[in-house]
Amino acid sequence: MALSLLISKGFTLSNVPNLADTRLMLQLLNELGIKSKWKDGVINFNGLPKKEEASYELVRQMRASILILGPLLASKGIAKVPLPGGCAIGSRPIDLHIMVMEALGANVRLDSGYLIGTVPEEGLKGSKIYFPKISVGATESAIMTAALAKGQTIIFNAAQEPEIVDLAKCLNQAGANISGAGTNEISITGVKELNQTEHKVVEDRIEAGSFAIAASITMGNIEIKNVNPENLQFFLKALENTGSKVEIFKNSINISASEKPYPFDIVTEEHPGFPTDLQAQYMTLMSIASGKSKITENIFENRFMHVPELIRMGANISVNKQKAIIKGVDYLKGAKVMASDLRASMCLILGGLAAKGITEIDGIHHLDRGYENIEYKLSNLGADIRRAI
Repeated sequence: MALSLLISKGFTLSNVPNLADTRLMLQLLNELGIKSKWKDGVINFNGLPKKEEASYELVRQMRASILILGPLLASKGIAKVPLPGGCAIGSRPIDLHIMVMEALGANVRLDSGYLIGTVPEEGLKGSKIYFPKISVGATESAIMTAALAKGQTIIFNAAQEPEIVDLAKCLNQAGANISGAGTNEISITGVKELNQTEHKVVEDRIEAGSFAIAASITMGNIEIKNVNPENLQFFLKALENTGSKVEIFKNSINISASEKPYPFDIVTEEHPGFPTDLQAQYMTLMSIASGKSKITENIFENRFMHVPELIRMGANISVNKQKAIIKGVDYLKGAKVMASDLRASMCLILGGLAAKGITEIDGIHHLDRGYENIEYKLSNLGADIRRAI
């Protein structure tokens, strides 16, 4: 969606989920002057941004808002973006985004809670960008900002997630010159302008993985359609090791289970490793496993906030820094719990599906940031679930 700041001649995205975050991003882009029409998962964008200052009230609600900084600088030569907010799962500093802008020739300073960026008269110039740590967001910022910069940009230690590949694919369809997406070294040769294009957004592999765990934890059988299994290889292998039956087809996955899960240790890693965004959901599965398992969280330093809530449901979990030890219990018990972030909210829903009794989850506004019509989808699969408010 941030690419609409760069593509002025017409830009269409399909397969866009109706989420709190996508609605917020669209509102942010509209306030910057981008015109749009959204119907049935398809958004048509037109025009270039008229404003360079983003709304504090909108940006503070979503970490991904930082992704407008580079495109605004490339498009208008100036940007004023408040420091972003979002889920409180760790520090997630924006220093790498600033590093990208400065490497490409922009001047960026922090003033009264705003990032203020300006581009010199000669414009942005390609550069070599070395990331000290892998960052999906910063890699996306670098790709978008460098697409119109003069000369060549090479990104070293780039993120390799499927969403990076999809972003590069979309830009190349619009006339950009990007190679190496999906590897740790990406090359971008700047072009003068981007052309009109249409793009179908890659499916949400985290939503697909969440439904896969729902099948495993309830000893159910779910066919998940419109998903590329290659984007979930490591996760699906882990699920197989817990005893679930995983059947892989070209554009779908079938997950079924007939007994309690076996314990299996995982370590979250950058793609293609086990996704951090499925760690909380996987922990819920391990909480009823027939033995002890260990989860090591290597991506975010504060991503075990769901643990106390699972313990309220009867789970036996102990945490030591970035490691959690889970001793499987016979069953979880329904309880009143609080969701602390997006993935924690899904992990508690999964716990509620497997628990005896009624589970009440507060804080589900987090859920709506990443799961569209979740109660409707789960109800269709036989869950007894409803939204109270």
